[in-house]
Amino acid sequence: MNYRFQNLLGAPYRGGDAVFAGDSPVLLSAVGNRVASTDLGASSSLTLPFESSSNVTRLAVSPSGDFLLAADDNGRALYANLRRRAVLHRVSFKGAPSAVRFSPDGQLIAVAVRKVVQIWRSPGFRKEFFPFHLLRTFPGFAAGVTAFDWSPDSAFLLASCKDLTARLLPVKNGLRGKPFLFLGHRAAVVGVFFATDKKTGRVKGVYTVSKDGAIFTWNLVEGNEDNDTSPPPSPGTPEQGSEQNDAMELDGGSRKRKSLGESGKSDTAPLHLAKWELQEKHFFMQSPAKLTACDYHRELDMVVVGFSNGVFGLYQMPDFVCLHLLSISREKITTAIFNSLGNWLVFGCAKLGQLLVWEWRSESYILKQQGHYFDVNCIAYSPDSQLLATGADDNKVKVWTVSSGFCFITFSEHTNAVTAVHFMANNHSLLSASLDGTIRAWDLFRYRNFRTFTTPSPRQFVSLTADQSGEVICAGTLDSFEIFVWSMKTGRLLDVLSGHEGPVHGLMFSPINAILASSSWDKTVRLWDVFESKGAVETFQHSHDVLTLAYRPDGRQIACSTLDGLINFWDPSDGLLMYTIEGRRDISGGRLMTDRRSAANTSIGKYFTTLCYSADGSCILAGGNTKYICMYDIGEQVSKSFL
Repeated sequence: MNYRFQNLLGAPYRGGDAVFAGDSPVLLSAVGNRVASTDLGASSSLTLPFESSSNVTRLAVSPSGDFLLAADDNGRALYANLRRRAVLHRVSFKGAPSAVRFSPDGQLIAVAVRKVVQIWRSPGFRKEFFPFHLLRTFPGFAAGVTAFDWSPDSAFLLASCKDLTARLLPVKNGLRGKPFLFLGHRAAVVGVFFATDKKTGRVKGVYTVSKDGAIFTWNLVEGNEDNDTSPPPSPGTPEQGSEQNDAMELDGGSRKRKSLGESGKSDTAPLHLAKWELQEKHFFMQSPAKLTACDYHRELDMVVVGFSNGVFGLYQMPDFVCLHLLSISREKITTAIFNSLGNWLVFGCAKLGQLLVWEWRSESYILKQQGHYFDVNCIAYSPDSQLLATGADDNKVKVWTVSSGFCFITFSEHTNAVTAVHFMANNHSLLSASLDGTIRAWDLFRYRNFRTFTTPSPRQFVSLTADQSGEVICAGTLDSFEIFVWSMKTGRLLDVLSGHEGPVHGLMFSPINAILASSSWDKTVRLWDVFESKGAVETFQHSHDVLTLAYRPDGRQIACSTLDGLINFWDPSDGLLMYTIEGRRDISGGRLMTDRRSAANTSIGKYFTTLCYSADGSCILAGGNTKYICMYDIGEQVSKSFL
C-alpha cells in the first residue's frame, strides 16, 4: 500500500507570506513547514506535497506563475515547479531571509538576509551542477532589511530597512554609483514601492511606508542628470517650498553630495543618479496601533495597509483618499496583498490562523477561512466520508468538506474544550462532548444546536458514542468515572453506568448488537448491556491504563491500546485475548536536539491514543503520542507501513 499526503485541514494560514501564482486566482500561503494552495476560482484548496525542515516564512512566485521559491526560518529554501508540484532545487541562504522577491523579467531573485541584500540568478531550464548563482551583494545596511520592490525594467531595487531609511540599489551590470538613501521617517520602514506613469510605464515616483503609520511620496524630477563632481542640493521638505533632494549617496559611511548637471539628458539618467524630491507626507492616524503589513497596486495606484489592532485601510494615491477603513479582528494583520487585477485584497492573521479574501468594489468576501486557535483534540468522519468534524481546545467544533478542504460551519456554543465528536448514522446531525459538562447535538442542515444533554450535577465529558439506530447517546466522564446514557428523542437521562475507577476515555457500541464497550484508566475494558440495564457484562483486565478501544466492523473483535505502547485484541464473546502487538519500538522517533533522553530511551512515555480498523478488519491504524501513524496487519502482527 502506498499512501500519499493529500491535504492539510485546520490551518489555512499560520504566518509568513501569502502570494498569488501569477495572474491566476491561485493563492499560496505558508502553513507551518508546508505551502497551501487555494484556488479561489474553483473554491478548493490543497497542500503542496513537498515540505521544509522548519516553518516556511517567505514565499515568492515567478512572474509567469510557474515557479515558487519558499524559504524557512532556518534559511533553507526550495525552488519548486507549481504545475508539477515538484521540488527542482534546494539552496541555503545562511540565515533566515526577511524578504524574497523575483524580478519582473524572472531572471533575478532578491533576498534579504539580516543586513545584506543578495541578488541571485534565477535557475533556468538548463541542467547545472549548482543552478543558484550569487551575482551581487549589497552590504552597508545599519539594521535588518524589511521589504523590496523592483523597478519595471528589473534594473533597480528599492529596499526598506529598520534603520529608518529606504535605499535605491542599481542591480543591472553597467550601472555605476552607490545606493541612494531616502530619509525622513521616524520609525522602521516596512514597505517601499515604485510608482509608474500610466502612459509611458516609466518610473515617476516612490512611496515609502513606515511602521508608525506614515507614507512619504517621492517624485522623480525630470530634465536633469547627476555628474560625478558637483554636490546635490541639501535635503528639504515641501513645507519649506525648496527644490532640494532627500536622496543622498552613501560612500563607505560618508555621504557625498551630488548636484544635477545642466547639460545632462533627462531620458538617459539612471534612477539612482537622478534628482528625487519629497513631495508629500501622509499619516494613517491609527496610533497607538503599528502598521504591520502593506502592499501597492501599480496600475490602480492604490495602497492597502494592515495594523496591529486588526484594522485595514485602502487608499487611493497620490491624493491619499481613504476608500475603505474596516476592522476584521482584534489581532495583528500579518500580511496584506493585492491580486494581479487589484480587485481582491488578501489579509492574513497568524495568531488566529485566519485567511480572508475581500473584493473591495462589491464589499463582499471571496474567501473567509479560520483554523482552530488551539490544539485539535478529536476528529470524526461522516458515514458517507464527505464531511470531517474537528473539536479543539478553543471550545469550537468545525465541519470541513473533504473534497474542497474548506470549513463551512463553526459551532461555538461550548464554553470549554471539546473532547469528542461523533456523527450520527443518518449523516444529518453531529454530536460533541465538552469539558463544560454538556453534550450538544448539531443540525447540519439548519446549522443550529437542536438538543443539549446535561447531568444533574456538572461533569466533564471526555468520550462519546451513539448506537446504530441513533436512539441512545452515551458519554464517559473524566471526574466521576461514570457513563451517562440519554435518549436522543426526548433528551432525558436514562441511566448512569458505574463501575470504573478511573476516567472513561473510550466508548463504542458493537456494530452487531447493543453491547457498549468502555475503556478506562483503571486498567480495564468493560462490556455493558445498555438496553437490558444489566450493568457490566464482561471485564477485561490489563497491566496498564487503557487509553482507547475500537470494535472490528464485524463486531467480533475489540482492539484496545494501553499506556505501555501495546495493542491488545480481545474476543468479546469468549472474553479471550487473541493477539498482542508491541508498538513501543515502532513509535520511537529518534531524538530531538532539546531532548534529555537518549535515542534508546525515547520510546518511554509514547503510546497510542486512537485506533481505527480498516473496512475489512484485517488491518488497524494507530496513532497517538508520537509523530508516526502505524498500520499493522492483525493476523501477522507486523507493521505494514509508517505514515
